[in-house]
Amino acid sequence: MNIAVYPGSFDPVTSGHLDIIRRAVTLFDQVIVAVAYNSAKEPLFTVSERLEMLRTVLADLPNVRVDAYRGLTVRYAQEQGARALIRGLRAVSDFESEFTMALTNKKLAPEIETVFLMTEAKYSFISSGSVKEVARYQGCLDDMVPDPVARMLRDKFR
Repeated sequence: MNIAVYPGSFDPVTSGHLDIIRRAVTLFDQVIVAVAYNSAKEPLFTVSERLEMLRTVLADLPNVRVDAYRGLTVRYAQEQGARALIRGLRAVSDFESEFTMALTNKKLAPEIETVFLMTEAKYSFISSGSVKEVARYQGCLDDMVPDPVARMLRDKFR
C-alpha cells in the first residue's frame, strides 16, 4: 500500500490544509493526517479537539486516517509504513524552511520522500495563526475554515 503522512499542528485545520489533503488522497492509497504534539507551541485546541475537528471535516474521505504522534515525524512515518511525507506550500517564503526540513528528514530516513503540494491560490493567504486572529475578533471566517471548525473557533473565543 502506498501510504503518505501529512503532519501538522492543525490548530485549527484550515481550507488550505483541506485543499492539500483532498489532492493528496488522489496520489496515495492512504493519507494519514497526523497531529503533532509540539511542546514549543501553545495551541488553542487540545490534541483531542484537533483530532475530533479533523475526523469531522474529513469523514467523507475513506482513504484518510487521522492520528496523533510525538517525536520525530520521519520516525512516525516509518512506524506507519509510509513512503512519503506531504508538505503544503502557500508561497515561496514557505519553501526555505520546508526545504531544510525535507533535507533533514531525508538524512534521517532516506527511504521516505517529501512531496510538496502548492495550495490553490485562493487559500495562499490563510494560516492557522491568521484564522485564530480573525476568530478572536469575531471576523468572517467564510472560505478560511469549514463550518464545523468555525463553530469550534467561535465557542473557544466566547
